[in-house]
Amino acid sequence: MKTLFKMAAVASFTLAALSVQAASAGPAVVYDSAGKFDKSFNEAVFRTGVEVYNKDKGVTVKEFEPQNEAQREQGLRRLASRGYGPIVAVGFNFASAVEKVAAEFPDSQFTIIDMVVDKPNVQSIVFKEHEGSFLVGALAALKSQSGKVGFVGGMGIPLIRKFECGYEQGAKYINPKIEVLQNMTGSTPAAFADPAKGAELAKSQFSAGVDVVYAAAGGTGIGVYQAAKDEGKLAIGVDSNQNYLQPGTMLTSMVKGVGPAAYKTWDDAAKGSWKPGIQVMDRNNANKAKKILLYPGRSFRLFFFIRINFKF
Repeated sequence: MKTLFKMAAVASFTLAALSVQAASAGPAVVYDSAGKFDKSFNEAVFRTGVEVYNKDKGVTVKEFEPQNEAQREQGLRRLASRGYGPIVAVGFNFASAVEKVAAEFPDSQFTIIDMVVDKPNVQSIVFKEHEGSFLVGALAALKSQSGKVGFVGGMGIPLIRKFECGYEQGAKYINPKIEVLQNMTGSTPAAFADPAKGAELAKSQFSAGVDVVYAAAGGTGIGVYQAAKDEGKLAIGVDSNQNYLQPGTMLTSMVKGVGPAAYKTWDDAAKGSWKPGIQVMDRNNANKAKKILLYPGRSFRLFFFIRINFKF
């Protein structure tokens, strides 16, 4: 009798495990319309999240790249209807789409990066971008010879203002008299995909005396870095390690761990420890997936000066 009971218990446990596996078709991600090869935010999720998870776990993260704003919601709905989860939505532009689709599929798990969506089946991952931006602002001030540094942002929204604020405070920590010139590219999501405008804004700042510029503008930053190279100035990258884009021009890159954060949400779900709610990622978190990092470019010694003096 005991043997039969044990066999029944094992069978029940096995069936339960299989049913849990069947409940999810696997992890998924929906990139923003800039695409996974934007050399910035989306590509960071792809390179350091999706590719690493696929290799480590031997599974394939289902990917969807929307071609326009309407397809964000369509992509989320399609993946949820097919049983994928957690579905990572890359960027604040997904807020309304995630809120709507998460309500339609209450048993599916969603994770949104860079925005908070208050739903019982949504995990919201946000970062303290101002911390890393403070460090690169300090580095810019240390390197600047003109006493003027610049900032080019994407949209003039609170998220991007955090980058600008941290950058300015870091620069002024080193040099209280330094001048920080700043411009936002636009007021719509297109502001993150306009390299020509980025180059124009950067050149305007250079003509005003700026010799180091920091871009927090997605694909628009590509134009900023090209302008810096053309003018013989220095540039600071963001989100991904962008030092390779313009070697000798890039001072450093302030990298948000968006890829490792996506990895962690999929891994937590696989382990049964995924939780909804707000997850704040900053430089003090013990898990490397939660850190904001600097990648040394042209000024390696200055990078370590920053690390020592600011106890990073």
